[in-house]
Amino acid sequence: MPYVMVQIPNTPAPPSPAPRSVPTSADVARLAGVSRATVSYVLNNTSAVRISEPTRRRVHAAAEELGYVPHAAARSLRAGHSRMVLMPAPPVPVGPLYGRFINELQWALGRLDYTVVQYGTAGLHGDEAARAWAELRPVAVLVPGPGLGPQGVAVLKRSGARAVLTLGPERVEGAHALLMDHESVGHCAAAHLYARGRRRIGVVLPDRAGLEMFSRPRLAGVRRALRDTDATLTELPLPYEEEAAARLAARWRALGLDAVFAYNDEYAMLLMRALQDEGVDIPRDTAVIGADDLMLGRLLRPRLSTVHIELPAGRDLAELVDRAVRDPDGPPETHEVLGASVVHRDSS
Repeated sequence: MPYVMVQIPNTPAPPSPAPRSVPTSADVARLAGVSRATVSYVLNNTSAVRISEPTRRRVHAAAEELGYVPHAAARSLRAGHSRMVLMPAPPVPVGPLYGRFINELQWALGRLDYTVVQYGTAGLHGDEAARAWAELRPVAVLVPGPGLGPQGVAVLKRSGARAVLTLGPERVEGAHALLMDHESVGHCAAAHLYARGRRRIGVVLPDRAGLEMFSRPRLAGVRRALRDTDATLTELPLPYEEEAAARLAARWRALGLDAVFAYNDEYAMLLMRALQDEGVDIPRDTAVIGADDLMLGRLLRPRLSTVHIELPAGRDLAELVDRAVRDPDGPPETHEVLGASVVHRDSS
């Protein structure tokens, strides 16, 4: 077969489309027929300058049409600090009660023109975590749980954080403290059970790393309530698993307990179902009380007794953050932010 060489014309590749230019505030100003300063005032919600409502609508319409959004870094340079409030994710999964509190806080901070960023903390602890948070240059940091020390607070402040707030059982030097007294939760539950004539009281302790910061203070509260009484206390480690609850319920009669404080409503419901499957009558044989006052506990039969926990209003905490940002040199504030009271229902 003869060899034929075919020459292919060297046609140039089609030109790649030119990158679209990023819209600027000047583009918005031209389209809206206003000055760049007016665009800045409107889009940054500046209250010091009065802008008519028709002008505000025109600026917002122009920004939406062009796809323009303000540049957070440039805004931070102008203001001398960012508007980012960093909230490290809790070290353990949180329940519905804490989730509602966080959502309310985020909404309230947004109303005050802050941007809330949640930061995953997997593998980071203490001052190492503080250095990672500081890289983002937040204006404020709200730290749930223990772990942050005075050195970590200093690192955050040197990086530009105007306010550091901790939400936990103890104060940290240099930070505003929102103290959560979980011991009072256990104390309320145990005092209630004792007043109902129960003397052999079990306390469910979640068998899960990270929850000790809540469960141990609650256990201490039970001990305090039963001190110098004729009641006994039995610790009951329990994984959050149906099979584990069934195993505990199977040996319940051998334990001889006539009441149990089950850490929170979720553990209380888990154990109560297993006890009922074993034929343990609630509350005749065993009284049960949880904590958090979840809606589902009211729908059970018997209805679940619980400790109602009063967390701070998100609006009040957002105002504390804003106050601390505005006055970074003010003395750290300390607030007791957790209230506890028993809600007596059928299970106890």
